Amino acid sequence: MKSSPRIVFMGTPEFAVPSLEKIVEAGYPVVGVITATDKLGGRGGKQLLESPVKKAAQRLDIPVLQPENLKDAAFQAELRALNSDLQIVVAFRMLPEAVWNMPTLGTFNLHGSLLPKYRGAAPINWAVIKGELETGATTFFIRHEIDTGDILQQLRIPIGENDTAGDVHDRMMHDGANLVVDTVRQIEGGDYELKKQDDSAATPAPKLNRDMARIDFDLPAREVHNFVRGLSPWPAAWTQLNGDQLKLIRTRVEAGRTDVAPGTVVTDGKTQFKVACQDGFLYVHKLQLAGRKRMDIEEFLRGVDVAKGTVLE
Repeated sequence: MKSSPRIVFMGTPEFAVPSLEKIVEAGYPVVGVITATDKLGGRGGKQLLESPVKKAAQRLDIPVLQPENLKDAAFQAELRALNSDLQIVVAFRMLPEAVWNMPTLGTFNLHGSLLPKYRGAAPINWAVIKGELETGATTFFIRHEIDTGDILQQLRIPIGENDTAGDVHDRMMHDGANLVVDTVRQIEGGDYELKKQDDSAATPAPKLNRDMARIDFDLPAREVHNFVRGLSPWPAAWTQLNGDQLKLIRTRVEAGRTDVAPGTVVTDGKTQFKVACQDGFLYVHKLQLAGRKRMDIEEFLRGVDVAKGTVLE
């Protein structure tokens, strides 16, 4: 009887954990896990933090490797000694060819978009920012150019009009894990057809940072809403209230004409907080003022007095 392929799993954040767990639950032998090195963080930045994938691997009693340099000869020798047939990458770094070309069955990646759309580091966020009604997940064989390899499988995931990137991330984390297992089964049985990506249809999904997250209220309310939810929960879209940074976490749109300038706050001081945009209002349901926790608007207004006609900058 043919044995199941020996698997090495590569990943770091929480997003990758369900994929690792599902592979193990399906009975596949995971002979090693490759993850990021431990980082200093926590209170005072003095606590050594292990990646979520490392914690999961330890719980599942799987050997862990944490290379600083994937091109290091000693690491590659350790990886080769694991004698894997297949490598799976979920939310990890770019691999050198010597690594992704090592196993006999290849190395495939789970990517959070319907490739070739949204190639890059932040596919979920950019799909939401651009107002897409659906996104998805793709498994593909890795090759030289990032996110360009031949497609194995795809699944579609709807995006609700008020979904944040965090909402989509959490659904995709579990749906994507099932896709990973299905892909392993297809590779194991040799029952798959590869689909080449159409490079002309590719769109970018570059890495996010706090500097690009400032809100421009002089845009249509729907665009501002998409921007806010696409950056929620991180890095979080922000503006300024009386000189302090104010992050908007959850919003919704009220279309229609406004009689105040974009950025002007309209509030009853109790339960309502909305901001004028080019063609309507942005209702704010959850936010965070600098130095404070994230809170619902009712809690925020109980502790912060927002003067009539306040303009967010």
